[in-house]
Amino acid sequence: MTTARLCPGCDLPLLPQVAEQGQSAYCPRCNTRLYRGGHFRFSSELAIAFACLILFIPAHFFPLITIRLFGVMIPATLTSGTFSLAPSFPAVAALILFCSSIAPLLVCGSVLGAQLGLRFRRIKLFRRSLWIIEHLKHWAMFDVFLVSLGISCFKVQDYADIFVGPGLYSLVLLQLLTALLLTRISINRYWEAWQPETEHKKYSHARHCHHCHMTQDDHEHCVRCDTPLHKRMPQSIQKTWAYLIAATVFIFPANLYPISIFLNNGKRVEDTIFSGVASLVNSDMIGIAIIIFVASIVVPVAKILGLAFILLTIQFKRGVNHLQRMKLYRFIQWIGKWSMMDLFVISIMVALIDRDQLLDFTPGPGAIAFGVVVVLTMLAAESLDSRLIWDNYEQRTK
Repeated sequence: MTTARLCPGCDLPLLPQVAEQGQSAYCPRCNTRLYRGGHFRFSSELAIAFACLILFIPAHFFPLITIRLFGVMIPATLTSGTFSLAPSFPAVAALILFCSSIAPLLVCGSVLGAQLGLRFRRIKLFRRSLWIIEHLKHWAMFDVFLVSLGISCFKVQDYADIFVGPGLYSLVLLQLLTALLLTRISINRYWEAWQPETEHKKYSHARHCHHCHMTQDDHEHCVRCDTPLHKRMPQSIQKTWAYLIAATVFIFPANLYPISIFLNNGKRVEDTIFSGVASLVNSDMIGIAIIIFVASIVVPVAKILGLAFILLTIQFKRGVNHLQRMKLYRFIQWIGKWSMMDLFVISIMVALIDRDQLLDFTPGPGAIAFGVVVVLTMLAAESLDSRLIWDNYEQRTK
């Protein structure tokens, strides 16, 4: 019997003794965290999740901000822009609703589901809840939405008076609690509470379960969570290339076609991403222009080029700079969600500015292509098995 395990990031066999002292344990080769240290209680995570679910109500149903435009008070809730977009741009509206409401709601609700499954020993509920937490936490984007709301306020300040609503205070508090919840949750701890890894005798370190992160012998299914076991994620390189190629195709219409259409006193102004940045610079909003330029132009292109570089080095079995490529991969995973900022800005502007021929704001066809690019690049990052980066390292050092 042993507590040794394979690193989920690079497949290095390890025996993290510091974890027994309540400290976090990291892989010495790829710096992946193996165990989360410190003191924890499932009851505290349950309390935070309950608080988040309670705050969902005022954050979604009370106005975040209210503007006074042409003497009319126009409130904007978290979902009002989504419902305004739904008739003409249902795919974009669905993506915005998923990232701003559905994903964070599922993550917080799954914490309750995981604890109920653990308490009453319901393996299906427990397993599905942890799967949702692990795979949807990157799609919960309250922080991106709040930054987008600030940018939208700067854009409309020349046309209207802005008043802060009670929903904004709830949303800020909700974001803080959600961030706290995500930093505290450890999938390994939940699975160890379900069934300690030391209960299973392991005579080899052949497989790492990608779902419950248990190291075990060479089986077809995990002995703890019963999910299929694979040495590497099936078709990882092929799936990542497919997502990247599709994202590369869509990035051209996303930048060439108008992403927003602004109507001011009968004058129609169609802006691409780049022309929108240029207009912000001309309006002396240089800070906002830089944020939009980085989030909407630099980040999507950098994600595509960065992932393509990692894939090429894997396929050509490059034998150096493994740790640097791992750091690049983690950075791409972290920065991916910030590309949603432009779509959030569009949804907020649509909710605030709708005065027919006097003043109107609608998305352009480029918004659809841009939403596809965001989704495809995030799926590409998720589909890549980081252990492939280190396979050549293992062969080279043997």
